[in-house]
Amino acid sequence: MAALRRTTGGELAAELIGTFVLICFGDGVVAMAVAALNQSGRGTQIFAASGDWLIIGWGWGLAVTMAIYVAGGISGAHINPAVTIAFAARRDFPWRKVPSYIAAQMVGAFLGALLVYIVYKGAIDSYERANHIVRGNANSVPTYSIFATFPAKYLGNWLGPFIDQVVGTAFLVGFVFAVVDEFNQPPRGNLAPWIVGLVVVAVGLSFGANAGYAINPARDFGPRFFAWIAGWGKVALPGDYGNVNTYFWIPIVGPIVGGLIGAFVYDIGIRTTLIARGETPSPGAESRGRTVEEEF
Repeated sequence: MAALRRTTGGELAAELIGTFVLICFGDGVVAMAVAALNQSGRGTQIFAASGDWLIIGWGWGLAVTMAIYVAGGISGAHINPAVTIAFAARRDFPWRKVPSYIAAQMVGAFLGALLVYIVYKGAIDSYERANHIVRGNANSVPTYSIFATFPAKYLGNWLGPFIDQVVGTAFLVGFVFAVVDEFNQPPRGNLAPWIVGLVVVAVGLSFGANAGYAINPARDFGPRFFAWIAGWGKVALPGDYGNVNTYFWIPIVGPIVGGLIGAFVYDIGIRTTLIARGETPSPGAESRGRTVEEEF
């Protein structure tokens, strides 16, 4: 077992656990806002829509921070297929590892959603009874939204949410590349996880309402698949929300496209300029976490 952990298997375990932590705390904060706090005897509502979004935005940012601290020293804590693909395309991350990293992230996300459901099942069931929600029907989107994303009604078709996911993920990956760029101003004192967490807060508060800022195929599809199994049916898969009736592919393809755009724009606009100016790598900068020397 110790020998396995020194190979890619150790990295995959770290990605699985890191993504598990991400979803436990990310979906967990949504469960608190949607179903738990307002039924817990601590008030019938929180701050309504704006306050709820602040809680969710900061909760997801902290979830990302904790996940990176958990997995960053082993795998670099991609915890996002869009980040993995971007690092393969623009850095030296091996393409042969991409499928297994993505698989580990998906499994971790699914298991995180399962744990959130186990913990909050009572609150979810109670909320559905109180609001006459039939799981799997159109009126079950509020409880389904604990797990995965959906488009705003004012977006009339798939194009709006797709652009939203491209833009949000382009910002995310571009900022991640800036944070880990040894030629730029990488954070000192192991502060990179906090900076990336703040990036997620910024994306959520500025670009979150259109489509729920999945900006991560694993974050969306793993819990979406769990929600489908748990009875949300077509609301989860294929993702029927009236204005878009086959939605599930958008938080997968959109973030991958956006991540590649963000990576290329950062490298062409900033990194190549830094290198051309003769900037030298910051001493001790570590852009991908610890690496392993043995492979499968």
